[in-house]
Amino acid sequence: MSAYATQEIAATAARLVVEEGLEYGPAKRRAVKQLGLNNRTDLPDNDQVEVAVFEYLSVFCADTQPQELVALRETAMQWMQRLQEFRPHLTGAVWRGTATRLNDIHLQLYCDDSKSAEIQLINLGLPYDVGAVPGPRGAEVDRLSLTIPCPALGEPIGLHLTILDKDDLRGALKSTSRGLPERGDLSAVQALLTPHD
Repeated sequence: MSAYATQEIAATAARLVVEEGLEYGPAKRRAVKQLGLNNRTDLPDNDQVEVAVFEYLSVFCADTQPQELVALRETAMQWMQRLQEFRPHLTGAVWRGTATRLNDIHLQLYCDDSKSAEIQLINLGLPYDVGAVPGPRGAEVDRLSLTIPCPALGEPIGLHLTILDKDDLRGALKSTSRGLPERGDLSAVQALLTPHD
């Protein structure tokens, strides 16, 4: 398949990521369908889509996205402080810097006891749903999803807490192929929110 087709898929997927808040995988598959390409078409990798997302944001969302990203990161930081005992790490679009108001916040919690985070939410009187996602060892792990206020955006947003074992933290600090960490702890998120000269 031509490099041009790969770029087209990446660009179309990037638009879906930004405008509809899709994850990269579903966005790539929908892009193939929208472009009328064969289902067996080679897909761009996530790094190619991410480059296209940053390009799309700089062209179409430069006046709104930076403020929306800060609002989401500040909200993520507040929740990381609330859940500090579970060693929270921010991941996903809010961590990578590609998030808009359509994106949810994704935190990974590294717990001594898998039920302790749920107990904390119950004690705080927060309703949540329990789902399952693939964990780092291949087995499914619990993901707790709740709707929280984001005052800076003036609207509710989704918060997803993936429950991992504290021993998984050792493998959590690996980097992406672009050399960037895949997730960040509270101090890393605070650093992102610190103005740089």
